[in-house]
Amino acid sequence: MTDAVYPESPPSEATRDRVTPWLFATAIFTSACLVFVVQPMVAKLVLPTLGGSPSVWNASMVFFQTALLVGYGYAHLLQRVGSLRGQVGIHLALLLAAALFLPLRINGLLGDPDPASPTAWLLATLALSVGAPFAVLSATAPLLQAWFARVRVGHADGRNPYVLYAASNLGSFLALLAYPILIEPLASLSGQRWGWSGGYGLFVLMVAGLGAVVWLRRTRTAPEPPRLATSAPIAWREKGLLVLLAAAPSSLMLGVTAHLSTDVASAPFLWVLPLALYLLTFVIAFQSRPAISLPLTLSIQGCAAAACAALIAFRTGEWAVIFVVHLATFFITALMCHQLLAARRPAPDRLTEFYLLLSLGGVVGGAFNALVAPVVFNMVWEYPLVLIAVGLFRPWGGGPLKRWEIACMLIGVAIALTPPGVLETMRYNPGFRALVPEAHMVRMAQGTLGVAALFAFMVRDRAVLFTVVIAAMVWSGYHISRGYDWDMSERSFFGVMRVATSPDPALGGPVHVLMHGTTLHGAQAQAARYRCQPTLYYATSAPLGQAALQTQTRHPDGAVIGVVGQGSGAMAAYKREQDRLTFFEIDPMVDRMSRDPRWFSFINGCADGPVRTVLGDARLTMAREAPGSYDLLIIDAFTSDAVPTHLLTVEAIQGYLRLLKPDGVVVLHLSNRNLEITLPAEAAAQALNVPNLHQVYIERDDTPVMAEASTEAMILSPTEAGMAPYREDPRWRRLQPTSVRPWTDDYVNLFGSLVRQMRYAVG
Repeated sequence: MTDAVYPESPPSEATRDRVTPWLFATAIFTSACLVFVVQPMVAKLVLPTLGGSPSVWNASMVFFQTALLVGYGYAHLLQRVGSLRGQVGIHLALLLAAALFLPLRINGLLGDPDPASPTAWLLATLALSVGAPFAVLSATAPLLQAWFARVRVGHADGRNPYVLYAASNLGSFLALLAYPILIEPLASLSGQRWGWSGGYGLFVLMVAGLGAVVWLRRTRTAPEPPRLATSAPIAWREKGLLVLLAAAPSSLMLGVTAHLSTDVASAPFLWVLPLALYLLTFVIAFQSRPAISLPLTLSIQGCAAAACAALIAFRTGEWAVIFVVHLATFFITALMCHQLLAARRPAPDRLTEFYLLLSLGGVVGGAFNALVAPVVFNMVWEYPLVLIAVGLFRPWGGGPLKRWEIACMLIGVAIALTPPGVLETMRYNPGFRALVPEAHMVRMAQGTLGVAALFAFMVRDRAVLFTVVIAAMVWSGYHISRGYDWDMSERSFFGVMRVATSPDPALGGPVHVLMHGTTLHGAQAQAARYRCQPTLYYATSAPLGQAALQTQTRHPDGAVIGVVGQGSGAMAAYKREQDRLTFFEIDPMVDRMSRDPRWFSFINGCADGPVRTVLGDARLTMAREAPGSYDLLIIDAFTSDAVPTHLLTVEAIQGYLRLLKPDGVVVLHLSNRNLEITLPAEAAAQALNVPNLHQVYIERDDTPVMAEASTEAMILSPTEAGMAPYREDPRWRRLQPTSVRPWTDDYVNLFGSLVRQMRYAVG
């Protein structure tokens, strides 16, 4: 029969049958690209407002997963509209209505976030900014699969519309990889916003064309595609299992992202890799013939989980090895869960309900990491806990337990629990400490955990036994790697802060140390003689201390000093009665901790006079300060070893210079283990055409352990007069001009910084 839409040259039914699946697959692929490329883009847009914290991505993912749930819920409810034409009309109307929120931008209706409770602000701002187009777009995959199942009734592919889910996740996967590799390095944020908005418009036209095909496609006997045959309802127990199987990979994805980004930066290239791998597991799991079979997945996952459990607590060392182990374990574990989900998928008439349950599981997993865990845990325990719990999804084995299986479990647990006790004995025995360095002790303990991993693998087909050994390994690893006996640990949206006491006889005995993530952010000797001596990066011999002393020398009647990043408050030790000192700190927890005399007394004991703290993101709060009012600004804001990149852009540095007096200086603390950030800072100085100098200070071997730390810094001034005393100091040198592109509020290339640092390490 001739289709009315082609009256002059009607295609054959066979031709239409070949074209229709490709039309659906192309539309689903395109929508998936738009849905997942917008996630890192929007998170990057909002990131500077919240201090560049890695938690921004986790909270953003909760929003996107919730919006996805709303979209899937809408697709499920739309199936109650019996007419396929009616469904097409409703969906097109909502796509057009959501277009009113374009072009993409961060809605400023709610003002600046409250640093004490930023999560609610972030979720609400994302909802106002991108909620409508994202939710409607996210409904496309299940909705078009449901339409496809009805349009293709009687065809083999119509009986398995789930294959199109692989097309959806392939589009998502490719879009996510394209963002850090192509889109972010080559396009500005404004260009990305307009490009995505244009892509949304093209997609609306695509759906309109597809709707026309669905609308006009009919046969003599069936002008409207028939409803699918009704299958048995999904049991509640089965629904619960589907939700849990979907929640675990979602939680692990956010957990591994936070684990890896804490010491590098909160940046799209680190966000999208776990998310891309997460989506790739869906592609494989929902293939008609999966590239990796479930039995093979289970074997690999048993090996990977055991290896990861042996390393999960150790976040320093060979960064590339740790990176690969965590990502590989996450990938194979997510694949295992998603293959178990695919094996339990219901008949096509329950398709939208199935995807709704998957989406609900994603929200549960994300909410656990981003909303529940920061309140319940004082450390980042959610990642290891979920990795342990996933072991219970493994095969439980048939028949009674064998003696060798029980023996393997007991031996594995015994081996795993041995290192903490032995290590404690060695740590507190002077003879052992003199013979065996701490690093060697830890490596020996890691080797022992590796042996325990072998016994865990041997019982991989007994879920409970496997999980018990993995749990023992994880507990042991965290006990070994703690390094210090922690006096206090607190957690906020911006990270985990811990205080410990470390002995340093050269500083009079006990020293309180402040850790943010895995990086020392301050230390204060408790002996009265050394208590007010600034230490580590803030020592008088280090660049930050040099600048403070030079500024005070130039302004004997009083200097106005601003410090971005409060830490332990060590810079307050420099404050004289006539000086004015202001800290710009985003985390209220840090301000409270640094002012608590139980832990640190730089502010409330060493500073001569009051010290002001301004809470909020420094870019926002410093914009309210009077121009030309500061003699010295020190930019020292880090989350663990991660860099808030928006504090190193051309616009940020221009803002610092605006606050300086003509002879004032700004010091950028650039020490970083994983990123090369000096050249972008130099490039920004070149773009602004301001004088600058650079210093790499190497800590001396003849000083106490906590007295000072190696430091890299750059100093800039709006005038040559400001730089004059530093040019006379041979420790400060000029850098050669660089061709590296400067970072701006519209462009940051962290991936390039990581590559440069890796090259330097290899060289």
